[in-house]
Amino acid sequence: MDAVVSLGYLAAVTNTIRLGSGIMQISARTPAATALTALSLAQISNDRFSLGLGVSGPQVVEGLHGMPFAHPLGRLREYVEIVRMGLRGERISYQGEHYVLPRPGGEGKALRPSIPPRPELPIHLATLGPKSLELTGELADGWIGTSFIPEQGHIMLDRIRAGAEKAGRNFGDIEIQVNASVAIDENVDKLIENAKMQMAFSLGAMGSADSNFYNDAYSRAGFADAAAKVQELWVNNEREAAVAAVPEEMVLAAYIIGTEDMVRDRIRAFKDAGVTTLRLGARGKTAADQISHLERTIDVIKSVTASSD
Repeated sequence: MDAVVSLGYLAAVTNTIRLGSGIMQISARTPAATALTALSLAQISNDRFSLGLGVSGPQVVEGLHGMPFAHPLGRLREYVEIVRMGLRGERISYQGEHYVLPRPGGEGKALRPSIPPRPELPIHLATLGPKSLELTGELADGWIGTSFIPEQGHIMLDRIRAGAEKAGRNFGDIEIQVNASVAIDENVDKLIENAKMQMAFSLGAMGSADSNFYNDAYSRAGFADAAAKVQELWVNNEREAAVAAVPEEMVLAAYIIGTEDMVRDRIRAFKDAGVTTLRLGARGKTAADQISHLERTIDVIKSVTASSD
């Protein structure tokens, strides 16, 4: 579903919960449109909105949106800079390599949003590559992370820290969010089986054979051979073999699954690695099941944070 429509609805029926856009693809909206969207959502939610941005991948950008994917890092930098101008309420005038505003040779002029400015509105970036992680540390208020293995977390977090230090920023001020696939059950084998399917999809289907940022991230974390094998099988339509090729230790390292004690240990590992926020997905076929899952998961998280304080 479209993030903006969903968040507009949620802003109207909630009072205190933070509202984040997850990843709004920069190819789908102009930077000025995104600035106006962010200001609008912040206003109707009483400043509970955080903007999440990402470049997506070439299959989506070029196939769905018909936009060029080349030079994604430069595009993301310019995009964030223009959005920040809009959030500050400035006239949007920009001369970049990828964005030029107003458009030259026409009747356009630099305009400013009429919505009250919100210069402190948080921007989170979904990044995985080394240079884009450094850009996150340089420009963003938070990181929307995925493909994260705590024991190898320094591979990503050191890059964010380097970007922050280069810009004279404090790494501790950057919110480190990581997607957490939490599942608690005594039947660990069944959880592993389900997780292998999820991992195989990430390694094989989330991008083309040449451009899969999730696969690249897991490869840098020490699973290069497995990632390459699973991807090869998946793109050759050998889906069952691809799932079977996912190592058990890989899913147990990347996902927070298992018995309650196992889950507690993995949550502690994420916390010790420097993760400040876990993004939880609700599991269950009914709303009641999903709420129950979230309640149990939050109780486990609280038990970990309480024991480590």
